[in-house]
Order: sequence, then structure tokens, then C-alpha cells
Amino acid sequence: MSTLTIEQVHSDYQGQVILRGLDLVLHQGEIAALLGPSGCGKTTLLKAIAGLQPISQGRISINGRLLSGDELFVPSEQREVGMIFQDYALFPHLTVAENILFGVKGLNKAARQARLGEMLALVKLEGLGGRYPHELSGGQQQRVSIARALAYEPELLLLDEPFSNIDAKVRGEMMVEIREILKQRGVSAVFVTHSKDEAFVFADKLALFKEGRIAQYGNAESLYGAPVDKYVAEFLGQVNYLSCEVKASSRLQTLLGEVQSSSILPKGAGYRGEMLLRPEQIQMTEDKQGEGTIIARRFLGNLCHYSILIGKETLAVRSPLHHFSPGQKVALSVTPHPAVLF
Repeated sequence: MSTLTIEQVHSDYQGQVILRGLDLVLHQGEIAALLGPSGCGKTTLLKAIAGLQPISQGRISINGRLLSGDELFVPSEQREVGMIFQDYALFPHLTVAENILFGVKGLNKAARQARLGEMLALVKLEGLGGRYPHELSGGQQQRVSIARALAYEPELLLLDEPFSNIDAKVRGEMMVEIREILKQRGVSAVFVTHSKDEAFVFADKLALFKEGRIAQYGNAESLYGAPVDKYVAEFLGQVNYLSCEVKASSRLQTLLGEVQSSSILPKGAGYRGEMLLRPEQIQMTEDKQGEGTIIARRFLGNLCHYSILIGKETLAVRSPLHHFSPGQKVALSVTPHPAVLF
């Protein structure tokens, strides 16, 4: 069942078009990242889902219930949507326990205490219910905001760059923990970020925005491995483009020689274009007669990044091999993979 359905949503603000015909479906228990540069419309869409921003055209529904569209607008407080902000938005004069239970209605005292205990255990803050926000670390404050958002059992959770204020040392661990909490409870979530690394770790699906439109929507591997255009390819990681000619249904001729695609090519024999190669898709071996020359090397811990000159082209190669040095000659080959052509 789909938790969230967005159909041809447009939004204008002060005469400027912000969202331009967005479509997106989020299924029960999925986490979707709205990813893109500043000003591309991702936060506007999050606010539109929350009921904090009107739409000028289209429809937004949660669990089959229409919330925006067809001259209908359900106020934010009636949408049963939880929201987590990057600045935590905790009430400083309330304790952790009071913050968590703030939005919980319709429960007696015993049930409220049971819900509080459940939430404190869920976010690993047992014993801290009596503290105030200023007595907690940034990571603990964010856990409180997560517990508060989940305490009244929302149909959908919205997260607006929730990790941007978390110390870099604990950010990765925090993302994994919160993801596990949402998965454990089967909560659907929409998450805004400008960081592809955060999106890869936290989300099941990525919606990559470009100027108010969704350039591509799908799981991270499909966007990374089969981008629909160069914008998507370059936003999600470093790329090389090699001039190529299709020789057969799965065979290409390139600067690196003949390349075999592990899937049928979308273009027929004779097509000339560019082949996308990620740095990790190029293999190199020591070869004094090789056509490639290493011109730069950068140590990245478990990997090394190499710049390699071949002909007039400079290629980026990422490899676990650390023993190559600038000036060294190498032979290059392409790891079999489904080739992407532009």
C-alpha cells in the first residue's frame, strides 16, 4: 500500500514557480530522500506535504486520504504527520519527558507513562526523562525530537536535514540508528538532504531534484548505476566520459579498446556517443608498455584516487591498490557492467 502519493504537484511563491509537476509514490515502510542543491524545491515539497505550504496544482494524499488538491486543503495539525527539524525545535522549558509527550492526546496517565517508557527505550534515553534540552548533547536532543515525533504514532514522518547539526564523528552512527528505529516500527518517512552520502546511508529511494522537477526517482543503486542524464550521474559521484561507438548488441569500441557490456545496449551498431564510467569501474595493472600514465595520486584510506593520462584524456580511477606512483605506466581495462550511454 502506498503511504504517500504526489500527483502533478505545482507550487508558486510570490509569482515564482518552485515546483513543476512532481510525481512520487512512497510505499508503506519506505524512506525516501529528497536530494538536490539549495533552491531546487525539495524543502518546498516537504512543507507542502506537511501542510505548511499551499500547492497551486496537483494532489497530495496520505494512505488514500486527499490532503491537498481539488480545492481541498487539510490544515497541518489535522494531517497526522510528524516532523523533525534540523534545529530539533524542542521546548527549552519542558523536560525530555514533557517534550516527548507534548503531542500525545487521548491517553490516561498510565498509558502516557507506558508510551513515554517505550519511546525513551526506543531512542536509548532511559533515565533521562527528567532532564532539560540544554543538559543533553546534540545527538541526544535529536533523539528526543525523534521520540516526540513518533510518540503520537503519525502516518508519515518528515525530516528536514535532521543530521546537519550532528557532530561528524557520530553522524553516521546516528543515521543508522534512526533508520533502524523507523524500520522496526514500519514508519514511512520523507527526508530532505543536500548530501548524497546521507541519502545513500539513510534512504531506500532517492528523488533527485533539479530546478523544481524530479530528475530521477528510484533506489540509490539504480540512480548511481543507470542515471538518466549527466546531471544525475555527476550529482551522485565522480564520472568519466569516453567517446565510443557501438559495434554489436553488447560491444563498444573506446579509447580503452573494446568494452563488453553485461547488458544489451540501448543503441544499435554504428551509434556514436559517450560511455559513462565511474572511477571504480576502471581497472589498472602495471605495464611498462601501457598507454596510461599516472599523473596524480591521492590517498583516501582504504582506497587511492588516481588521475591517469591516456592520449589527450585524463581519467579518474579509484582503486584499493596503493603501490602505484605518479609517472608510472599502466594498462587500463573496464570491469564488466551494464554500460550507460549518452
